Amino acid sequence: MKIYHNPKCRKSQQTLELIRQSGLEPEIVEYLKTPPSVTELTSILAMLNMEPDELMRTGELIYKQLDIGNMDISREEKIALMVEHPKLIERPIVVKGNQAIIGRPPETVQTLL
Repeated sequence: MKIYHNPKCRKSQQTLELIRQSGLEPEIVEYLKTPPSVTELTSILAMLNMEPDELMRTGELIYKQLDIGNMDISREEKIALMVEHPKLIERPIVVKGNQAIIGRPPETVQTLL
């Protein structure tokens, strides 16, 4: 099990705590320090059955500064932007095998435990 984690995010902290309470110790990826690769993020999107727009944090300052909402760019370009600016990636993401969930609310992680 792997969690793409932001230690400053309350939901991410709560999701990690629920995983640990279940007796598991996940691999923790602080994705702001170590962003996923394009390949990893593409795989995560497939596991989530989502498009990049659905995983993008549209309220982030960088989203507004880059005016991403008005860009006419491809799926691949959106993924590349998320890798380049990991603050754009919704969090936390928990991956187990070929399944992934977004821990919002944190209790959704229980489907993977």
